[in-house]
Amino acid sequence: MIGRLNHVAIVVPDLAAAAALYRDALGARVSPPRPLPAHGVSVVFVELPNSRIELLEPLGPESPVRGFLDRNPAGGMHHVCYEVADIIAARERLTAAGARVLGNGEPQIGAHDKPVLFLHPKDFCGTLIELEEA
Repeated sequence: MIGRLNHVAIVVPDLAAAAALYRDALGARVSPPRPLPAHGVSVVFVELPNSRIELLEPLGPESPVRGFLDRNPAGGMHHVCYEVADIIAARERLTAAGARVLGNGEPQIGAHDKPVLFLHPKDFCGTLIELEEA
């Protein structure tokens, strides 16, 4: 059911510093920052030959990643995102198997302007999973 690894998301306390680190120290191609107010984050994408790294910085105190950063002040790996061909079919299969979809269970438009869902980390070995329709 899952396809290619789309990205690994890392929450950071300073998006500009993290982007510079990936660009300057690692020689990566880094996108301009993009605020996503509907998701409460600003993002930068680090382009890799086979995937991406998504750097996330909270947009304000109500950001859904603020609590993560409060618990991990230096930042850290937040979630992994896998591509699926049909997000509704994936949701139905997963919920039938007992997996919990976060939020209201309906896909939202993600940072790549495609439908996404998040799966409860307790159902997937302690890892928050994002599914993105490709």
